[in-house]
Amino acid sequence: MEKTALVLFSLFTTISVAAQEIVATQGDSYSNASGSIDFTIGEVITATETNDVGVITQGFHQTNLNVLGVDDHFPSYEAIIFPNPTEDILNIRTSTFEDVTYTLYDTQGKLVMQNKLLAEQTPIQLVHLAAGGYSLVLNNSAQKLKTFRLIKTH
Repeated sequence: MEKTALVLFSLFTTISVAAQEIVATQGDSYSNASGSIDFTIGEVITATETNDVGVITQGFHQTNLNVLGVDDHFPSYEAIIFPNPTEDILNIRTSTFEDVTYTLYDTQGKLVMQNKLLAEQTPIQLVHLAAGGYSLVLNNSAQKLKTFRLIKTH
C-alpha cells in the first residue's frame, strides 16, 4: 500500500511539474556575460528578490497597461486619432470631415466636450482634463461613425 501511494505521489508530482507551461503573447529573453533573464507579460507576481546588485520581481512586469481600441460603427468611414495615449493635444484626421461631430466622454459616460470637425486634421486641447480614460465618438447627422478609446496622461 505504501509503495503504491509513493509511486502515485511521484507520478502526480512529475506530471504537475511537467505541466508548468506558459503560453504568452508578449515577452522576451535577454542575456549577457553575467546572466540571463526570460519574462512574459501576463504572469502573476510570485516573488521579489533583492541583493546588493538589484531587485528582481518574478511574474507580471507590465507597469503601464493601456487598453485602447476602436469601435467601427461605419467601416467605410476612415478616421484616426493620434497620439494615443496623449498628454495635451489629440488630433483627429479624416478626409471626410463635413457634417461630422466629435463628442468626448469620461469613463462614467459624462459629456466632457463636443464640437464639429473643421478640417482634415482637427486638434483638440486636452490640457485641462484630468488624467484617465475617455471615449471619443464621431457622428454625422445620420449615424454614429466610430468610437475611439483613449488615454489622457498627466
